[in-house]
Amino acid sequence: MKKNIFYFLLIGMLCSYSGYIKGTPDYTQYVNPFIGNADNGHTFPGACVPFGLIQASPESGVGSWRYCSGFNYDDEFIEGFAQTHLNGTGVPDLGDILMFPFCGEVKEGTYRSTYNRATQKASPGYYAVTLTDANVNVELTATARTAFHRYTFKGHDPHILLDLQRGLVGNKDKIKDRVLQAEISMPDSYTITGHNEVRAWVQRHYCYVIQFDKPYTVSEELPAFEGEKAKRLLLSFNTKPGETVQVKVALSTVSVDGAQTSMKKESPNWDFTTVKQAAKKQWNELLSRAHVTGTDTERINFYTSMYHLFVQPNNIADTDGKYRGIDDKIHTATIGDYYSTLSLWDTYRAAHPLYTLLTPERVDGMIQSMISHFNIQGFLPIWTLWGKENYCMIGNHAIPVIVDAYLKGFNGFNVENAYQAIRETSMKSHLNSDWKTYNNFGYYPFDIVTVESVSRTLESAYDDYCVAQMAKTLGKDGDYAYFSQRANYYKNLYDMETKLMRGKDSKGQWRTPFDTFLLSHAYTSGGDYTEGNAWQYTWHVQHDIKGLIELMGSKEYFVTKLDSLFFLDTQVKSDGFVGDVTGLIGQYAHGNEPSHHVAYLYSYADRKDKTQALIREIFDRFYLPKPDGLCGNDDCGQMSAWYIFSAMGFYPVNPVGGEYILGAPQISKVSLTLPANKTFTMEAKGLSKENRYVQSVEWNGKPITGLSIHHQDIIQGGTLTFTMTDTPINH
Repeated sequence: MKKNIFYFLLIGMLCSYSGYIKGTPDYTQYVNPFIGNADNGHTFPGACVPFGLIQASPESGVGSWRYCSGFNYDDEFIEGFAQTHLNGTGVPDLGDILMFPFCGEVKEGTYRSTYNRATQKASPGYYAVTLTDANVNVELTATARTAFHRYTFKGHDPHILLDLQRGLVGNKDKIKDRVLQAEISMPDSYTITGHNEVRAWVQRHYCYVIQFDKPYTVSEELPAFEGEKAKRLLLSFNTKPGETVQVKVALSTVSVDGAQTSMKKESPNWDFTTVKQAAKKQWNELLSRAHVTGTDTERINFYTSMYHLFVQPNNIADTDGKYRGIDDKIHTATIGDYYSTLSLWDTYRAAHPLYTLLTPERVDGMIQSMISHFNIQGFLPIWTLWGKENYCMIGNHAIPVIVDAYLKGFNGFNVENAYQAIRETSMKSHLNSDWKTYNNFGYYPFDIVTVESVSRTLESAYDDYCVAQMAKTLGKDGDYAYFSQRANYYKNLYDMETKLMRGKDSKGQWRTPFDTFLLSHAYTSGGDYTEGNAWQYTWHVQHDIKGLIELMGSKEYFVTKLDSLFFLDTQVKSDGFVGDVTGLIGQYAHGNEPSHHVAYLYSYADRKDKTQALIREIFDRFYLPKPDGLCGNDDCGQMSAWYIFSAMGFYPVNPVGGEYILGAPQISKVSLTLPANKTFTMEAKGLSKENRYVQSVEWNGKPITGLSIHHQDIIQGGTLTFTMTDTPINH
């Protein structure tokens, strides 16, 4: 019954947006923010604008992996509406400044309410719901740095619980320790300001200004639990049933003045509709860069993927360019923007290459932000949130992002400074990158580096390849030779007996016993791999597939081994939590990023048909237009980026340098609007459920006989034409 209700809402959402602006296509009508809200997609349905600091959204729980984004569609209750949220991550944080509106008294002191799913609506820049028990209609919209709430109290005795202590943490017991210091001021009966320092995934500061359009009184201050430093206030309002109370919240990493300035510039009035329309316009401008011809389901999946891609990275700078850096000092961004929420272990693979196509005007700012981070930290960002480093995951994957941008011709940053940043990051040891050990052995020995030794070796080798490519282009021949040698270190962990990547100790002895199906997780179960096992990580040689084929002996054996990956249904095993390893086809795990390029590897061994068939299977099973339709965390747009690229028929197996390996398109036609009035069009002739294979590919009418199409061709504009068939063809 629940699924039927959802599809009914989906149809209603499409109908409700007809006539956005007469004559102007409304691409937002195909975005469904509820996709990924259930299971472990960890997306949120609330209101935000592209790359903004604010994500105003409901919360239905806190204190577990289920609530990394604060909301799960399957829950029956909503506990309030907070101003900041993460999109599809595997660790919780943010959830700042929770507000819960209600009429009368809450039941047994529990501040939550059932809600009417038939009233729940979400579209880019807007969210609405009716809280049944609370007897309140709620609407949310946002600007880049401000949230705008509109509460219609349908009963008597209206209140808002303002909870400044709560936030998203991995364990409920941590809520009391989350706020390290809190300052609050009530300059008048319409305004509350303050500053909190909080600690969850990262330790950070935020300053806030809360404004109400009607005067409030503090009717009660709820008792604090031991260790809590921030307040929970019950605010009362003198309104009649059917009247509204509007609330605006501005945030800044820098100061209350910075938040106040953002409020004045971005949301100066009490016109909810105008702010909502402005947010929709921003989204429509970005979404309109792709025009999709296909079914409603295909367009919903495609445009929702674009939406999730553009939620982050987040510009955390104030309107004057000031931001709080990793050193807690105030800095000014050169171009006014400073991007954080950089989930680089995930997003270097496809999300950042996709930004170079769809939002090229943002790329230089992202690179400058990474270099600024390096200037303070001494190495490039690993995983940053609100300007702070959480060191999550492995590798140094800001490197491929910078090198890819440089090789594609982006030059809005100092190239020599960028090269020095990637070189020093690859030479000076820091957390999870012990270069002395790596250089001494040519791999990370598992008896010295006791967790993730194989994965760290493989991912470092890829980063080394990237450094070498930039060094070569800059004429730094010595560096090119040095890092090219290190890029081959992956070969030192290839076990000729099992034909898998295997841990090796400092004496050169293989890991024994060797359970090829055992999943590893550094924080819960240890092991030699990162959220994966030997079967999944053996293929993590994105820069040298030819070399991996040679190690295995032949293309034929390479194909046989790949077949084993997808057909081995042996139950994966683990001694700890590995909930990230999902979306399984055999041992292939589409729900986690190390597998994302693997389906395309068949093409390197003259079996394009197998790549084409697998892409269709992944689409049919793991990208569905419903709350539990994603097979894993969206991971700040990476899952979505895989969908967008693959729907157009190609994917960056090696994310550096702009070569896209051809696959099989899943949508009949996509046109991208590019800079300089260029247009790239992909057309799949004869595409159908049966015609999943590619008969031929042409670029501007000329046959493509190789494996790929290049970025430089695409940005010049042209037409990529696939002719589809129901018969597997390899040529």
